[in-house]
Amino acid sequence: MLPTVSAILELPVLRAAAPTVLGGLKGLDTPVRWVHVSEILDVGGLLSGGELVLTTGLELEKSPEESASFIRSLEAAGAAGLIVELVGQRPRSREALEKAARTASMPVIVVEQRVRFVQVTEIVHRMIVAEQLERVERARDVHEAFTVLSLESADTQRVVEQAATMIGASVVLEDLSHLVLAYAGQGVSTTELLDDWVRRSRTTPFPAHTARSGPEQWLQAAVGVRQQVWGRLVVPMPPAAFDADEDMAIMVLERAAQTLAINRLADRDQRELSHHAQAGLLNALRQPRGLSEAEALARAGSLGLKRSSYYVPLVFRTALQAWGSPILPGDPLAGQQDERELLERLAQGLKSSAGTALAASIQSGSVGMILALPARQQEEPTLQILAEAAAGAATGAAAGPGIEANLAAPPPWIIGVGRMKGTLLEAAAGIDEAAHVAESAATLRNTGKPYFRATDVRLRGLLALLRKDPRVQQFVESELSAVLQAEAEGKGEYLELLGLYLGSGGNKAAMARSGYLSRPTLYARLAKLEELLGVDLEDAESRTSLHVALLAHLIRGQ
Repeated sequence: MLPTVSAILELPVLRAAAPTVLGGLKGLDTPVRWVHVSEILDVGGLLSGGELVLTTGLELEKSPEESASFIRSLEAAGAAGLIVELVGQRPRSREALEKAARTASMPVIVVEQRVRFVQVTEIVHRMIVAEQLERVERARDVHEAFTVLSLESADTQRVVEQAATMIGASVVLEDLSHLVLAYAGQGVSTTELLDDWVRRSRTTPFPAHTARSGPEQWLQAAVGVRQQVWGRLVVPMPPAAFDADEDMAIMVLERAAQTLAINRLADRDQRELSHHAQAGLLNALRQPRGLSEAEALARAGSLGLKRSSYYVPLVFRTALQAWGSPILPGDPLAGQQDERELLERLAQGLKSSAGTALAASIQSGSVGMILALPARQQEEPTLQILAEAAAGAATGAAAGPGIEANLAAPPPWIIGVGRMKGTLLEAAAGIDEAAHVAESAATLRNTGKPYFRATDVRLRGLLALLRKDPRVQQFVESELSAVLQAEAEGKGEYLELLGLYLGSGGNKAAMARSGYLSRPTLYARLAKLEELLGVDLEDAESRTSLHVALLAHLIRGQ
């Protein structure tokens, strides 16, 4: 930074002359842009502002009453200060300067010993030139650093971190809705930086150009091209709060903003940035590794998830491949497009609900979500809205109240719902359970359900997941081989009889009362069934084993 008046007074060449400040003490921290030596009183017209004026004061000795007008002319020209050399007995000049300096806004200094003005100018000018050279070098370093980031198409987080490092203060990138896309903290915790971010940020309007703005005097720079601004970079504290040159900080923000705009034009759009930010946070929440609930809530809040009493984990799994979709597993672009469309429709649907959410792709064909709800009774209506949005996402039609009609056909997105939790981190841990439910439910047909919970899939869901396991198939063959052989040879409907018997809990009397068969016929057929199977049907373990085998057989045949 430029040397100040007080710093120049500390130079040995001036300190040896015992300088005395007669007035203008508040201006001692004024930066000095240049040193000007003059012996004429009408010097104001030769100054352009920021100069420290040195004079022997010989002209003032001739007309001491002109001291006040001389000082006022320097102030009007923007001078940084005045040093007058008063050597010998010059009481009239001293008295006049003291009187004029009492009301001066710039520092007025006198020295009563001879000072080599040429030495002062040489030293100060070297300091100024060195500072200017340092600024040029720093500007070059900033330019080179962000040029490299542009050429490498660096991700958003890396650009923001580079800006924060160069400025030495926290930097936040937000979109037009004041949702945080990326941030880099410097000397503050994430909780402190992002807590209540949306409300705090709304008090600081978007800038027309890079500058301080808002009641808290944040430094900020718009991100985007001309009329297509899509966000801004913010240093969420006034420049006085951190050790950095304001002009240099503004330059860093501008170069970072340009880099972000260039990179976005190259390979991403605004929605992808938001989805990327949510995906990163969702992954961090699922594997917290020391992440506290307070920090998790602060980070989630900066992305639009409101603090709530309840959180519900969900997973949307594509069922298109399960139902014979023409989309092939090797077509990742089509799958990514479907996921983006689903995310957009889910976000649109949530606007008409009481909930907010974090949602992102967690793997190919699966979208995870943490739904925040203010009350338990809001869960079912909100899930219904999300189911309608998911139904519309795959059909390309607008989601509406006619979801029941859509469910007549196999749903394109299967929704697994985890258990409601009271904390964000607990809900994030439930994503795996919701994924299991969604995967299990994807094997079921014609259920008529818009979404599934663990109680909807249970044992059938587990068997559905294992249906292609050769060990399960071997188990089914081992348990039911005789009955299946009899069915194949047309020797009775023993498979149906076994299902009815197991469904009644092994209660023969209840089966007889149902009118399915007469009591003697029923008992005879059950005896034949028992003979074919080679097990005791009265044995509870045998019935359990047969029931599992029968379920696996039926699921395998679907």
